[in-house]
Amino acid sequence: MVDINIPELNPEMDVYRIGTLMELVRALALSFADDGKRVKVCVQGSMGDGALAGMPLQLAGTRKILEFMDWGDYGAKGTFINIGSIGAAEVEEQDDMFILVAPQNAVGNCIIDDLRAMTNAAEHRPVILVNARLKDLPGSSGIMQTMGRDQRLKYAASFESCYFFRLLYYAGTQYPIMGAIRMTYPDQYELYKRVDESPGKEKYAILSTFTQRPSTDEINDAFQGKPRGFLSGIL
Repeated sequence: MVDINIPELNPEMDVYRIGTLMELVRALALSFADDGKRVKVCVQGSMGDGALAGMPLQLAGTRKILEFMDWGDYGAKGTFINIGSIGAAEVEEQDDMFILVAPQNAVGNCIIDDLRAMTNAAEHRPVILVNARLKDLPGSSGIMQTMGRDQRLKYAASFESCYFFRLLYYAGTQYPIMGAIRMTYPDQYELYKRVDESPGKEKYAILSTFTQRPSTDEINDAFQGKPRGFLSGIL
């Protein structure tokens, strides 16, 4: 079980350009389908009952987008690629692997139980999470759901991160983009600086690599070449 994480431009917000994420999911699914794998792409459904029923804003309409996307000229959708929901009932014998789109907890509702049931049913088959957000959230009463919290956190941590990408800005801003940090399996972190080449054109030049995620001070040092402790934050 692995986790691919490409955070939105503002990690504190619940929305971002969903089209970018869908393009990533399509490219990922088609790459496995090209190798003859039968891939099920899953989005969590509505959680809760009655007035509490709903789903995270980020995922609203996502399944419909997936259903209507162009999945190629060779009939991949319906054969090598199928669309489903998150849950044990979605795991079928013919499925070779599963791509789960942004599974996340919502206030008052936890996706962990459905996710755990699905991975248990999948057994040895690969399960890939794209932009999962599995941290605990308050219950509908505003109080953190404490029952079983340790088990939920342990399960969330059982996924191995294989890719991570985040843009870097000056502290407290979202403009301009200063660079980016990327992690590729196994734990190779690469730090890039955005360089303007000409009007309307830019490139990302690699500054440094790390075996662990670099701290703010290490990123500042790499960007400005000054001793640690004398720099204003970039993150």
